[in-house]
Amino acid sequence: MPSFDEVLKEAGEFGRFQKRVFFLLCQTGVTFSFLFASVVFLGQAPGNYWCRIPGAAELSERCGWSLEEEQNFTLLPLRSLGNGSSGGGCERLDVVWDASVSCASPLARYGNGSVGNLPLTACHDNWVYKQPHSSIVSEYNLVCGNAWMLDLSQAILNLGFLAGAFTLGYAADRYGRILIYLLSCLGVGICGIIVAFAPNFTVFLIFRFLQGVFGKGTWMTCYVIVTEIVGSDQRIVGIVIQIFFTLGIMILPGIAYLVPTWQGIQLAISLPNFLFLLYYWVVPESPRWLLTRKKGEKALKIMHNIAKHNGKYLSPHYSEITINNDEVSNPSFLDLVRTPRMRRNTLILMYAWFTSALIYQGLVMRLGIVGGNLYLDFFISGAVELPAALLILVTIDRIGRRLPFGISNIVAGIACLITAFLPEDIPWLKTTVATLGRLGITMAFEIVYLVNTELYPTTLRNFGVSLCSSLCDLGGIIAPFLLFRLAAIWLELPLIIFSILAVVWRSPATLSAVINY
Repeated sequence: MPSFDEVLKEAGEFGRFQKRVFFLLCQTGVTFSFLFASVVFLGQAPGNYWCRIPGAAELSERCGWSLEEEQNFTLLPLRSLGNGSSGGGCERLDVVWDASVSCASPLARYGNGSVGNLPLTACHDNWVYKQPHSSIVSEYNLVCGNAWMLDLSQAILNLGFLAGAFTLGYAADRYGRILIYLLSCLGVGICGIIVAFAPNFTVFLIFRFLQGVFGKGTWMTCYVIVTEIVGSDQRIVGIVIQIFFTLGIMILPGIAYLVPTWQGIQLAISLPNFLFLLYYWVVPESPRWLLTRKKGEKALKIMHNIAKHNGKYLSPHYSEITINNDEVSNPSFLDLVRTPRMRRNTLILMYAWFTSALIYQGLVMRLGIVGGNLYLDFFISGAVELPAALLILVTIDRIGRRLPFGISNIVAGIACLITAFLPEDIPWLKTTVATLGRLGITMAFEIVYLVNTELYPTTLRNFGVSLCSSLCDLGGIIAPFLLFRLAAIWLELPLIIFSILAVVWRSPATLSAVINY
């Protein structure tokens, strides 16, 4: 009986059929990147906003004030008290305007006629925004003391990624790749619509978490399907899928620029997932998975179909295909740390996944708080990832994995450190160096994807990749809190932390543990 790899070689390892399926599934990388980075545009700062004094809406209607006039009556006293820097956003005068207040001088009866005697109080829920539906920040009042909730929204998404990696990863092994892929696409679309029309922030968080669960399911299963229907020597497909992720990063600012509201952006990035349901008729189940579930006849039928589309001829005498027993083993965590070498590889890979994800996501979200032209800067930062993939394709088979992996991390760390101390009056240089850091961490991230599959034997490969890559989602959970809270202290402080994380452990002893071909 021939092995699966032998039959695949005869049917064509990367023929017309695989290329078609590969191109279709790669579109998942585009929509997944939308979900991954959407917080930058969904959570844009609302611009001009202030805290409304209780009774101000009724008084404004009675007096016929415009919104600007009401704002002036509210903010001018704050500025005279020396609080103009806050813009009146987080504090308000501790007064209540009622029917007895004068339209011409609404504050005359307070503070004994002196503005300096007016008390202040923290604002809780009376914020007024000039663009109330432009972002989730203005929609759910994620300002001032509630600003940390924006961090939470991205952390919840990454928590969903982490839950999806375990639950849907297990489901894909048990019930099939294509079934879980299609259900995940349906889940992302439905949850995305509910997120767009969430009546409150709690509902928003619940379904954003679920969208993360299903989003990880689409990304993970499409990656597995592609790698299981091509030959073992076609490792290029893993890097090319990352290129489609980058294309999504480049397209996202265009969508955000054309769509003025956060609900519109959310729908625009969620609805395309329903189109993937059409793949039911064009993308087959993984024949390798079918064999592990003792469904050899279905697997053989798919292989005949692959051969037919590739213009190949599969022997009609094949009645059964075998697979290596290693592929159906049930490894445990102890297998990943059993020997000193395996233990070292596992720990390094976990750290590499964690730091790469944290720094990459931190640099992506940082674009939303540094000012400048957000749409153009985001597009450029995405475009710089394309050379990263090309550099990997050119170098890894010539000089190995170790040197590009080490250099890319060091470049990212040094670039982050330099960017932190460059003066603001040289924006082109600051942007250039920051872009170099993005290039470096992107290369490191994509190399980790590749190396993780190569460092483990067949018996441990799937389990090892799942476990180590879960640290990627953990880094994503921490990234928004690390970025936004440290940036509140000093805008460039997160970059210093990123540089330390990127460079540490990059000693020769550490790099020698990374496989070199």
